[in-house]
Amino acid sequence: MIDSTKKQANILGCYIDLVNMQEAVESIGNIIANGVPGQIVTLNAEIIYRARQEYELQQIINSARLVTPDGIGVVWAARSLGYQIKERVTGIDLLNRLCELAAQKGWSIYLLGAAPGVAAAAGEKLIQQYPRLNISGIHDGYFSENEQDGIIEQIKALAPDILCVALGAPRQEYWIKENMARLGVPVCIGVGGSFDVISGIKERAPEFMIKMNLEWLYRLVKEPTRIKRQLALPRFALQVLKHKYLARGRDR
Repeated sequence: MIDSTKKQANILGCYIDLVNMQEAVESIGNIIANGVPGQIVTLNAEIIYRARQEYELQQIINSARLVTPDGIGVVWAARSLGYQIKERVTGIDLLNRLCELAAQKGWSIYLLGAAPGVAAAAGEKLIQQYPRLNISGIHDGYFSENEQDGIIEQIKALAPDILCVALGAPRQEYWIKENMARLGVPVCIGVGGSFDVISGIKERAPEFMIKMNLEWLYRLVKEPTRIKRQLALPRFALQVLKHKYLARGRDR
């Protein structure tokens, strides 16, 4: 259900909260204080476009407690449709900011996902960066259906404040939605390939490219196989422009 009290942008049927990084972190802090499990989605243009064909995915996005604008495509679309949006709030930047705050406030974090050994390596790097950080548990994302119940029970027993799930979008969103009630974790957030970057397995774009909103181009050059996924972006842009001009026509 859409929360009418929040400032949100409707982009092709998906509702994105018009928050900056600080506001997103404050919102997550309130969710932790409240203690009621909530899903956080860091939403990019590719997943918005996919949600047009997957109604269940759109429902997951629109029922989340917080949806942040992850990617310049989402920021461009929101601004094109007349919304006041401040900045990108990406999964990896939000994860780093939450770890920094968790170290200060004593929140515990569980890392779930990525290839064997990657989450553990990411955890070590995060603790080096934030020495007081409490990582309560770690498990890779290569688990079978038979192993899933045991992992859920382990997370439940450890009772972290934040569960970071790196299973790739939108699989991680489906997984969180399906298991959130059983997990009982206040904040469940999908973080995509963040563990790969934090661990050093993959490089993030140089700072100047991030500031110029060209991170997508750097990733495409580094991983040419992403071109198939990137083809969704011009289709997304066309749909946004179509929606914009149809809406303008109705207003006349």
